[in-house]
Amino acid sequence: MTLTSSPEIDLGVREYDQLIDGTWTSARSGATFDSLNPLDGSVFARVPASSRTDMADAVAAADRAQPKWSAMSPSAKQALFLRAAELLEQRSQAVVRALAAETGAGFGFAMYQMTWSAQLLRLAAGWVFESKGKILTTDHPHTMQFAERKPLGVVASFSPWNGANLLAWRAVVAPLAAGNTVVLKPSEEAPVTGGVLIAQVLHDAGFPAGVINVVTHAAADAAAVSEEFYENPAVRCLYFTGSAATAKIIAARAGAALKRTVLELGGYNHMMVLDDADLDHAAKLAAFSSFFHQGQTCMSARRILVQRSVYDEFLAKFSAVARSMPMGDPSEPDTIFGPLINDRAAGAVRARIDDAVNAGARIFSGGVNDGRMFEPTIIVDAPDENDLSCEETFGPVVVVRPIDNDDEGVELANASRYGLSFSVVTGDTSRGMAVASRINSGAVHVNGPTIDDEPHLPNGGTKESGWGRSGPDALNDFSELRWMSVELGTRHLPF
Repeated sequence: MTLTSSPEIDLGVREYDQLIDGTWTSARSGATFDSLNPLDGSVFARVPASSRTDMADAVAAADRAQPKWSAMSPSAKQALFLRAAELLEQRSQAVVRALAAETGAGFGFAMYQMTWSAQLLRLAAGWVFESKGKILTTDHPHTMQFAERKPLGVVASFSPWNGANLLAWRAVVAPLAAGNTVVLKPSEEAPVTGGVLIAQVLHDAGFPAGVINVVTHAAADAAAVSEEFYENPAVRCLYFTGSAATAKIIAARAGAALKRTVLELGGYNHMMVLDDADLDHAAKLAAFSSFFHQGQTCMSARRILVQRSVYDEFLAKFSAVARSMPMGDPSEPDTIFGPLINDRAAGAVRARIDDAVNAGARIFSGGVNDGRMFEPTIIVDAPDENDLSCEETFGPVVVVRPIDNDDEGVELANASRYGLSFSVVTGDTSRGMAVASRINSGAVHVNGPTIDDEPHLPNGGTKESGWGRSGPDALNDFSELRWMSVELGTRHLPF
């Protein structure tokens, strides 16, 4: 069914089309697949199961549209972004319900995604005026040298299922604001909230045909559909949000074709609790950092390093907060803790916990699951070399480890091959800043959670947590600097 410009999305309508060249369309083959509700496995939506041929159509449409979009006046683009923000806010309640039904996002997280995304669109309305150049100095008399920012062309964006709506908006807004056109390939776990709904808002706001294209696909077709991004010369940049393992494949394929990549990846994030911290507050920060959205965010705390003198007291307070979190249906406003995205995710968390226990770790709190509903789980005594102590476990499980001093905590945190987010909790801000200054991470928070984001801030990672930044800094990632010169006289030549 073709989506309409109605201000509310009818969740009773379960069949959706994809957007290619300004037209709502099915896959060429007519094939579809089902997007499932993580709470009970029921069918949430039926969407096109596209092939590489559909993706080629979308890339061609984006390529045709890009020169005209780039040449559009900043004020005209600004009006489109502002209209999109208005439409998104009008539809916020329907999108919140969709996020619960498709991704298990609780009411608070879903509303956060809505307000964050609307703010991003309004910020982008100003970014269209930010394509700044500069005058360059020169040794040549009567010559002007300057540099200007130019869009890359077509940006291919991969959006994930966790934080589906927010991260999909992030994957399209900065590239569009920089003058590129976009082909968005949402995760098969969130094709509607991470793809179709973004297309609907931008289409209804009046973005020209081909400027934004969304192609959905079944899980089995993901690799084949992605081939078009690697091999089509019109695609000049690949923007991926997801795991480091997948990013390495994408970066290698893109590198072989000399295409730019922007990679927003996962992290094995640490929180340090120092011996002068307010432990009640530290326990709440730890619970939010570890268990928000069932631990299914790239910024989630995976290991908490606690100074030995307060270790036992902190554990008692932390586990009490974890046990108090309401679990249940994410569509209920009071629910804090909902289901994991699918059975594979629940099985992976279960296997990681069991492996750690077999290696000598101990479950301090939680550790029980009923299918996808997994209790917030605190693990102690996990060996440092165990996967649970060094690899991202995308679920509600966190390791708590004692440390003897600040130096040991810094050494353990920096030993990770990831570097996305870090938090230190202390009663002495100067001490916290001293620790923070030694941490190799894209974000470091003193007395705040590891999970934090605003659309204007330069979020991004170091090491295997990726490269590139969000916010206005992303405009540089999605543009290139062109050097130009103008001779005002006659250049003296050596012959």
